[in-house]
Amino acid sequence: MIKMATQLNFAQQMDAVLKTLDGTRPRLLLHACCGPCSSAVLEQLCQYFEITVLYYNPNTWPAEEYHRRGEELKKFVAAAHPLGVTVVEDHYDPQEFYSAVTGLENEPERGSRCTICYRLRMRRAAQYASENGFDWFTTTLSISPHKDAKRINAIGQELEAEFGVKHLPSDFKKHNGYLRSLQLSEEYGLYRQDYCGCEFSAKARGIEK
Repeated sequence: MIKMATQLNFAQQMDAVLKTLDGTRPRLLLHACCGPCSSAVLEQLCQYFEITVLYYNPNTWPAEEYHRRGEELKKFVAAAHPLGVTVVEDHYDPQEFYSAVTGLENEPERGSRCTICYRLRMRRAAQYASENGFDWFTTTLSISPHKDAKRINAIGQELEAEFGVKHLPSDFKKHNGYLRSLQLSEEYGLYRQDYCGCEFSAKARGIEK
């Protein structure tokens, strides 16, 4: 990982990394939670990397919602990046999520349950990247205004050390990234969900499936 001055925010850190690539287009594995969150991220990164998107989200509830989000992701990539991006759908086992967050079911959104959820999904991305020869990995999660980029990037640094694949620092909501994702979602007619994904966040908002 390129050493960054502590005063740089995560978006600036990413910009600094991108400037060093000099047209080499290394392979990057992008963990994605859904199509809308992927849209602006892919638009920003495709010029710099050869990208494979990993759809691994055992937290998403119920199964019908998981499959719908996955299909919307594939729909967007096929329409917007037909030649340049590959989507890999990993296995779906909700018990992996439930086991990881046992005892934290009543935690508020953005609390410790969410941190464990970030780590669960990002760890699988880092593992997949390591097993398949990727140079970099990152996640779309930081594009959400409801998610803490500091926590997400700290997890990325830990996983870089564990798996030996460079983590691309990011805060994709910066530079109007979240607004751009809204624009692209409308442009491509993407389904935008009204809760993060898990059963607990849905029910806390009064959503019953």
